[in-house]
Amino acid sequence: MNQDSKYTDFGFKQIPIEQKEQLVAEVFDSVAKKYDLMNDILSFGIHRSWKKHTINCSGVKEGDRVLDLAGGTGDFTEKFSKLVGKSGEVTLSDINASMLNEGKTRLLNKGIVGNVRFVQANAEQLPFPDNYFDIIVISFGLRNVTNKDKALQEMHRVLKLGGRALVLEFSKPTNQLLETAYNIYSFQLLPLIGKVVANDAGSYQYLAESIRKHPDQETLKQMMLDAGFNQVGYQNLTGGITALHRGFKF
Repeated sequence: MNQDSKYTDFGFKQIPIEQKEQLVAEVFDSVAKKYDLMNDILSFGIHRSWKKHTINCSGVKEGDRVLDLAGGTGDFTEKFSKLVGKSGEVTLSDINASMLNEGKTRLLNKGIVGNVRFVQANAEQLPFPDNYFDIIVISFGLRNVTNKDKALQEMHRVLKLGGRALVLEFSKPTNQLLETAYNIYSFQLLPLIGKVVANDAGSYQYLAESIRKHPDQETLKQMMLDAGFNQVGYQNLTGGITALHRGFKF
């Protein structure tokens, strides 16, 4: 898609670019309350191992500043908060107030305070100074951003020299048989489960479509390079159903 055009993708639909932010907001307003439960059900719990691997690849250390971008209900923030310690800082940021409130409530109920702050923000216009964060993680959020190139440029801007950005996102399966099975699951079972568990088939139909419209592994790698990141690489997880991209700022 041409990011400069007047239209953009919302799943498989083409819509006026100015409408996407609101439509995505409506999706996540709808799914916020059962977001964590649905992640466990829909991924059979595998998303936890993807996220654990991402943290292991982050190089996080005590005293680091971490941005959990599009962090939703805060599962990354919870883990990073413990790893950066009292001298560190974790910022949970999401454009969607419903998701951010779920994350804030969840973390406060677990007693995770002190080194965590909550900021509602658009990934395309981050309200942070240049060269501020040691680590930025965006997990299953980039595909919902209207202008992905701009978001990546903003991530690069607020990252410190020597810092790293990690993008965990659904991607393109590397095996044809797996891709066929994944398509059947995504377009037939996923909306059905969404209807039964969350009473919302439409939002999960959109989520399945948004995955297919997201750039594949090599395309996203090039986008990160174009945004200014160095030494960009990626690792396929679960046969490419997801991919973890990493880039550095030098």
